[in-house]
Amino acid sequence: MAAVRSLRLSYRSLGYLVCVHHIRSCSRLKLANLEHLKSNKSTFKLSQQHRLFRATAVSSVQIVQFKLSDIGEGITEVTVKEWYVKEGDSVSQFDSICEVQSDKASVTITSRYDGVIRKLYYNVDETAFVGKPLVDIETDVLKDVAPEEDIIETPAMSHDEHTHQEIKGHKTQATPAVRRLAMENNIKLSEIVGTGKDQRILKEDILNFLSKQTGAILPPSPKLEIIPPPPKSKTTPATPKDKAFLMPTPLSKPAEFTGKDRSEPLKGIQKAMVKTMSAALNIPHFGYCDEIDMSHVVKLRNELKDVVKSRGIKLSFLPFFLKAASLGLLHYPILNASVDEKNQSVTYKASHNIGIAMDTQQGLIVPNVKNVQVCSIFEIAAEVNRLQTLGSLGQLGTNDLTGGTFTLSNIGTIGGTYAKPVILPPEVAIGALGKIQVLPRFNSKGEVIKVQIMNVSWSADHRIIDGATMARFSNLWKSYLENPASMLLDLK
Repeated sequence: MAAVRSLRLSYRSLGYLVCVHHIRSCSRLKLANLEHLKSNKSTFKLSQQHRLFRATAVSSVQIVQFKLSDIGEGITEVTVKEWYVKEGDSVSQFDSICEVQSDKASVTITSRYDGVIRKLYYNVDETAFVGKPLVDIETDVLKDVAPEEDIIETPAMSHDEHTHQEIKGHKTQATPAVRRLAMENNIKLSEIVGTGKDQRILKEDILNFLSKQTGAILPPSPKLEIIPPPPKSKTTPATPKDKAFLMPTPLSKPAEFTGKDRSEPLKGIQKAMVKTMSAALNIPHFGYCDEIDMSHVVKLRNELKDVVKSRGIKLSFLPFFLKAASLGLLHYPILNASVDEKNQSVTYKASHNIGIAMDTQQGLIVPNVKNVQVCSIFEIAAEVNRLQTLGSLGQLGTNDLTGGTFTLSNIGTIGGTYAKPVILPPEVAIGALGKIQVLPRFNSKGEVIKVQIMNVSWSADHRIIDGATMARFSNLWKSYLENPASMLLDLK
């Protein structure tokens, strides 16, 4: 009996000790929570305490179908140009998977998962569709958590902590690769205005933001290595008699004669040209031509090209053409507009996003220099250099190829004097620039002199632009180029 009483007493004592230990532990936890709440100046109730639980490692492997997401601008299909991975390769987030070519631009697709490539759904040059599987990736469903690790479950973040993702109720949209690029450059996405579909922030928006902050043109990622042309051989220059027998070098080898017709599907830039030009020919065009005395611009460029070259930029005549056009558009904004025939309205564009037609191995592309009205000639030259470099490599982004409001086509780099350019909808005007050649002209004294002459051919939308307006704009543009010092009067 005494032994039973002793045992009961022991259990009671042990229970008392356990209760005391439990009360002390709870008290310490409450005090810790109170101190934590005081330090953060929060107004949470004591009932909203942090809960402690233990987590063990969980791992589950599954095959994920990585689908081709919407890349904007209404693009529904692309052509696979190159695979950077093969079946069995391991990939991490943001690793490049493949390069695809749409009818507007070339885009690099990156992985959203860590895992192993199990299947490629397309071969090179096949057409991939938005929303359809691109590759299969074997990946872990949940990342492993360190075994026996204490995890603190905290209340939801306050509204202020969401400012980098939500601005006045509107969530910023960006891919993981774009968010990573912004994070690496310490940029808040809330500071960027997206130019993609539904104001989605694109990679080009980040690069353009950086270039405005630093004043430099950033190379694309991966970095491009621009290889200078080989030095000219020190041979005796050809005489005019020899030059007459020189043949132009073809861009590609002639096709082998097989005796059979062959058919190829339209894709990429060729497919875009069919669509764009079919729509363009619904516009009633009219033409206007003139010749420009380029003598003063040629002299000015020769004086400035070494200075600009010392800054790492090549100065061509194109920046002068673009700036003079922008100054002219300030006086004739109807040429920097678009017409909505259905709603019977005209939209005057605030930005002068002037396109420059480029002949590339992929076909005709027309990237545009954004906001020429607020750019200096040096800034325009730097942007033209960037667009020409990316265009020759087939790496122009969607932002570079969309949003144009006016176009100039410099056919003179290839040859020819006059042309009949076709307007690119929804624009209403375009100019084609011929080659600069030395021709005899009479001066004010009636003397024959050598003059640097360039011909220009304009096309305009006759629905909203009349011939007199086009002629006046051309005369103003001509006056800026024939007397480039006059541009200083209108520069801001």
